[in-house]
Amino acid sequence: MTRAKVLLLGEIEHAHESWNALSNLAELTNPRARTRAEFLQQCIDGKLDGVLAIYRTFASVDITGRFDEELVGVLPTTVRFICHNGAGYDQIDVHACTRRGIKVSNTPTAVDDATADVNMFLILGALRRFNTSMTALREGKWRGSRPPPLGHDPEGKTLGILGMGGIGRNLRKKAAAFSMRIVYHNRNRLSEELAEGAEYVSFEELLRISDVISLNLPLNKETRHKISTHEFSLMKKGVVIVNTARGAVIDEAALVEALDSGHVASVGLDVYEDEPTVHPGLIANPHVILVPHMGTWTVETQTAMEEWNIANVRSALETGALRSVVPEQLV
Repeated sequence: MTRAKVLLLGEIEHAHESWNALSNLAELTNPRARTRAEFLQQCIDGKLDGVLAIYRTFASVDITGRFDEELVGVLPTTVRFICHNGAGYDQIDVHACTRRGIKVSNTPTAVDDATADVNMFLILGALRRFNTSMTALREGKWRGSRPPPLGHDPEGKTLGILGMGGIGRNLRKKAAAFSMRIVYHNRNRLSEELAEGAEYVSFEELLRISDVISLNLPLNKETRHKISTHEFSLMKKGVVIVNTARGAVIDEAALVEALDSGHVASVGLDVYEDEPTVHPGLIANPHVILVPHMGTWTVETQTAMEEWNIANVRSALETGALRSVVPEQLV
């Protein structure tokens, strides 16, 4: 019998031993393509026939582009699994994969702790308005030519978590240590055990009552520009907003307007609508803390993500099923 193949799109940086061990189960292969056009042609020409599972990284989009309907449509008929190394999988058209009978997995819980740490760092930094003086200090101006506006303590502030998945729940735990009141909104209300004291409120109520709003929801057709001009108008004047999810859940042009008007006091961002490009209005505003998508940028987390994703590939090869199928395919 012909051995199944596993295609690696991207690099294994840490879990080399676990990856190499898969060679006992399948032939491990890499694409020769270095552009999307070349990758599509490789698929069309049958050069990747026999591939059963694809391991892909976030960065591999530079080679293949998004796994959209066009790309999914030319994948070898042998492909049955796409294992994505990351919690967010908006680079993959899951519905197109479902129509082709391809299962998709991600690495959900592996990213929770590190991303929530960055989340809390941005909340504290934006609340205390540290960015203006940190910038001034590097310019030799101590706190600035004028004293910066006073910041705020987190204690007693209402934190609204929009999206209480694994990262949101991890953030709840960290924010509770700072004596913040936690409210949240999800598509579905969590059990009391999972909510751990966080109060469920409607989307509009969360916008109205929160002193700090943290975006922790996935990017899809329903959540793109979930926060825009109308939503900003419902928020408290002086609200703080933090986003470690995906940039496009916020309408960045509307965010810049809300910042410039003073309605939004300060912002902490790890993700952007058109990465790696950052809206010039965000760069220019001293009350915006900018981090270049580093929520999972630790050795421990990157290793855990690779190990999790390799385990998905191994499960596909050994059992014909994935450990962590994306929610859209759980039905």
